[in-house]
Amino acid sequence: MKASQFFVSTLKEAPADAEVVSHKLMTRAGLIKKLGAGIYNYMPMGLRVIRKVEAIVREEMNRAGAVEVAMPVVQPAEFWQETGRFDKMGPELLRIQDRHGRDFVIQPTSEEVVTDIARQELRSYKQLPKNLYQIQTKFRDERRPRFGLMRGREFIMKDAYSFDRDQDAAKASYQVMAQAYRRIFDRFGLTYRAVAADSGAIGGDLSEEFQVIAATGEDAIVYCPQSDYAANMEKAEALAPAGPRPAAAQALAKTPTPGKSTCADVAQLLGVALQTTVKSLVLATDETNEAGEIVKTQVWLLLLRGDHDMNEIKVSKVPGLAGFRFATVGEIEDHFGCKPGYLGPLQLQKPVKLVVDREVAVMADWICGANAIDFHMTGVNWGRDLPEPEVVADLRNVVAGDRSPDGQGELAIERGIEVGHVFYLGTKYSKAMNATFLGEDGKPAFFEMGCYGIGITRLPAAAIEQNHDDRGIIWPDAIAPFTVVVCPIGMDRSAEVKAAAEQLYGDLLAAGVDVLLDDRGERPGAMFADWELIGVPHRVVISDRGLKEGQLEYQHRRDTAATKVATADILAHIKGRLTP
Repeated sequence: MKASQFFVSTLKEAPADAEVVSHKLMTRAGLIKKLGAGIYNYMPMGLRVIRKVEAIVREEMNRAGAVEVAMPVVQPAEFWQETGRFDKMGPELLRIQDRHGRDFVIQPTSEEVVTDIARQELRSYKQLPKNLYQIQTKFRDERRPRFGLMRGREFIMKDAYSFDRDQDAAKASYQVMAQAYRRIFDRFGLTYRAVAADSGAIGGDLSEEFQVIAATGEDAIVYCPQSDYAANMEKAEALAPAGPRPAAAQALAKTPTPGKSTCADVAQLLGVALQTTVKSLVLATDETNEAGEIVKTQVWLLLLRGDHDMNEIKVSKVPGLAGFRFATVGEIEDHFGCKPGYLGPLQLQKPVKLVVDREVAVMADWICGANAIDFHMTGVNWGRDLPEPEVVADLRNVVAGDRSPDGQGELAIERGIEVGHVFYLGTKYSKAMNATFLGEDGKPAFFEMGCYGIGITRLPAAAIEQNHDDRGIIWPDAIAPFTVVVCPIGMDRSAEVKAAAEQLYGDLLAAGVDVLLDDRGERPGAMFADWELIGVPHRVVISDRGLKEGQLEYQHRRDTAATKVATADILAHIKGRLTP
């Protein structure tokens, strides 16, 4: 490709609404152009990146035995009504009607449609396993689309769905996909982690997120530097402290803490470590009748160490706490006789169900609210001042320095951007849609399913968040819009420069290298600035002076300075620098 024939459109300034680096640089480099809130044109330079991402994904999915299909972007609502998602999903699901008043949705994902394909076409266990995938446009009506392609409303995703005869076969299919994803992300040339993720209502341990490591990432990734352990914050287990609980050494006392309603303020006032305080979180669960009316409410008290944060996913897995909500002020006052800020487990007005975090269960001489304004209890101990806790659970987010669940060291935390997810579904959709096949015993059985997604258009944005500097993007070779750019200086004025540029351009094309020749006649500074902004990883500069010396200048986008290479050796030098 020659630049004069292509579409190169760069900007000096990013738009005012661009908040993150990838949004700013993708817009400035001419990769995307905003059409509406969360909706973008993929410009030619950006589309080349997307197509390279798609090609790698397609090759590895095919290699893993998946079969490509294309399911409609607009889908009849009747399939979504079968699973209940038409009503259960919030406004993120864009619902529309045709001229006849029939309901449709703009697909955010395609479990219903692919399950319908399976129940019609896969009739026998002999046809299993099957894995159907697509690379297709999706739409989610985000309340606040932001960050460019990181959280847009329209996007491209690769979504795959496996169908198996039983759980063992489904787990095998899951592992095939998990390994395929590792090959895909290895080929992208990005630093990533595959982290254990929560499986939600499905349960089980078969769920992994693929996170591109970036300081600007919105997700916290927990890992052990000494082992392969990695999990997202929702999944990471906080182990119980090692060793027995210390013996009580303080007397129980009601201590004045005027105006100090937070653990941090109380610790500062009393001159103690925040780790000696305990916070009280009051939750409630409602029991409803068939009409959806609340017939009974249970109030719960959770105790966590003052410096720890509650993990809502973990709390929801405590028996009885599924679907919890935070208690109202009225419910709190009714049970504790006090407003929030000074709550604790002693001297309650009405009984509550107590759940204690593992850490708190082995604390001694701790501090909590006294259920009286401007007072806290100090020197609180289990067994003496309170009965031993009946329900002890992991309720909190882990913190750096916690022991790794695999016993191999301490945990560390870094930021990541989720770009892929593999997930075991079980029979959730096949049962809802009565999708069965005839088993080996001649009886109908529900498909065991898995789903596997990769954010095709999110991935380039994540790559930029990980790979950029103050001059622009730094693409890995595998997904760069062009791998090499040839930059001739004064090509329009020098026959020698033009001939050398055309020769190298032709040689690189013949060698199968994705090369662009910048024949626009731009001044060197403007030309170099464009390609540094766009992020082409390999650049060769050809000039009259260099040719007279028998040399060209090669520079990788990460190099601080150019390297002079003999004209006769330039092709071999470039090949040697390309990522295999």
